Amino acid sequence: MKTLKVNIVTPDGPVYDSEVDMVSTKAQSGELGILPGHIPMVAPLQIGAVRLKKGGDTELVAVSGGFLEVRPEQVTILAQSAETAEAIDIERAKEAKGRAEGRLQGSRDDVDFRRAELSLKRAMNRINVSERNF
Repeated sequence: MKTLKVNIVTPDGPVYDSEVDMVSTKAQSGELGILPGHIPMVAPLQIGAVRLKKGGDTELVAVSGGFLEVRPEQVTILAQSAETAEAIDIERAKEAKGRAEGRLQGSRDDVDFRRAELSLKRAMNRINVSERNF
């Protein structure tokens, strides 16, 4: 069976580099499923999980936005941040979730609600990927 080479890269360096059977992720235009031979495309990504199917296994990587570039035999994801499920510090993610929820529940004028909302989404994504709730 044909495979795709997948690279997930952040400003801090590479996070994932392997051959997979299928890539699934959420672009801003909707859910994408990519198989070998897919037409070339570029799409902005939402905060979410990238599901990488290899054989009977599925690996998860939490990404916080970025771009997906698809070529017939290669997928490159340029993400603002990305972590494999195994690399996520679950306690740190839960603390970030609590801080973001606290900011959203407060009624102070100095709180940037959009920023707090994005922070909560990133924390929830990391927790879900770590616990494999996808």
